[in-house]
Amino acid sequence: MKIHGIGKVKAIQLKAVCELAKRMATPLNTKKIHIKTGHDVAKLLMEEMRYEKREVAKVLVLNSKNNLIKIANVAYGSRNFATIEPKEILLEVIQSGANKMILVHNHPGGDATPSTEDFRVNDRIYEAADIMGITLLDHIIIGDRRIQKPTISREEKEGKGVKHETF
Repeated sequence: MKIHGIGKVKAIQLKAVCELAKRMATPLNTKKIHIKTGHDVAKLLMEEMRYEKREVAKVLVLNSKNNLIKIANVAYGSRNFATIEPKEILLEVIQSGANKMILVHNHPGGDATPSTEDFRVNDRIYEAADIMGITLLDHIIIGDRRIQKPTISREEKEGKGVKHETF
């Protein structure tokens, strides 16, 4: 892509400014971050993930008090699909000695609406985590300045229609 009046050097400078802005939006110390809601996750990862050109899945590993232990990339995909394997996600949580996690992935097109595959993956990970004694607190999809959740709580499955945002 060429833009009249912007040469190679200026394009490199602009790209560097965008990367610097992205890094400035990322917290320096993840050890002091307490996650209370999905919006805390969005504040933490929105700027980084909304500009990705392909699907990326991350797992936020949390301790029993919902303090962030680490953020790990668990899958990279194409423009519209990433293969998210429960074993890769659970391995990160188990190796960290944690018992809670939040799955986050992006939709590069900007539309955060969950797909049928997102619901299927969510159910598989929820069941696998439950067997291992790990709690999947949330599954968040990041679009362009928007988040959606393919998470269905047990209350909703039972028809009670209750969904809690706070962990």
